Amino acid sequence: MTTSADNATLTPALFSSAAVSRETDEINKAVAALVAQAPDPWSMTAAEARAMRERGEGPFPVAPVSPRARDIEIDGPGGKISLHIIEPEGGKAAAKGVYLHIHGGGWVFGGAAQQDSLLERLADKCGLACISVEYRLAPEHPYPAAPDDCEAAALWLTRNAADFADGPLFIGGESAGGHLSAVTLLRLKQKHGMTPFKAANLTFGCFDMGMTPSMRAFGDTGPTLSTRDVAHFRQSFIPEGTDLSDPDISPLYADLGGLPDALFVVGTRDGLLDDSLFMHARWLAAGNTAELGIYPGGAHGFIAFPGALAEAALAQIDRFFQSHT
Repeated sequence: MTTSADNATLTPALFSSAAVSRETDEINKAVAALVAQAPDPWSMTAAEARAMRERGEGPFPVAPVSPRARDIEIDGPGGKISLHIIEPEGGKAAAKGVYLHIHGGGWVFGGAAQQDSLLERLADKCGLACISVEYRLAPEHPYPAAPDDCEAAALWLTRNAADFADGPLFIGGESAGGHLSAVTLLRLKQKHGMTPFKAANLTFGCFDMGMTPSMRAFGDTGPTLSTRDVAHFRQSFIPEGTDLSDPDISPLYADLGGLPDALFVVGTRDGLLDDSLFMHARWLAAGNTAELGIYPGGAHGFIAFPGALAEAALAQIDRFFQSHT
């Protein structure tokens, strides 16, 4: 399998059809079939679509809740915010750092307890106390509710991190979670003069709400996250008439100077490919350290589909955290 974990080795071969393994191609076909069989999530209310996803009706399997998880509540700008916590075996004594995780789902779907297998892996392999944020979802709670909640959770963590570990703080998430992680880093720097996180794990994030060229051109070629989906997500999340180039909405347009080391992971069959390519380049140009992982044939959300490609990406994420603890 061909992958890139370094911008210096970015080559055309990574983006060729020949680089896509048979296993990845078969996974994509199976996922596309599941998407085709599932009801159209945009033909129902957000609450109905969330319930459908939670039942495993669609491309993503049901996410079991870890028996190790616990939940606490903190004060937030719109009421209480639930934090979903998975710690290493041995608790604080075994923890090497704390990871503030922000889940994906297009700002409309998903939940803090729906990535427990991923967070268990990071707790066990990287020694991280993982804290996932149950931020408010659109369209019931449009922008700026979600970033406000994530900002509040990050500020809370800076005051309470010692309860979980004596090591460094990390932040990150997938898709919309990658977007909200970048926005949170920028808010902490610009509003509070703080850079408390040592590194950021930004996995197939959306960094330009106006849509990068790859997302605009993607159409419904699938197997996941079509251009139509992103348009619906954006309509649900962003109030009409909002300036989409506002850095608080599209962090690709922000002053990225003084931000922590970052890892950008994305597959070549993801409409958000340009988002990671562009953001990685801008992160470097701003004087920061950034690592890029390109995974041939990987669809949006591919780390959730068991196979060699997902394992390679997850192993890169493991190494990234391990190198910073």
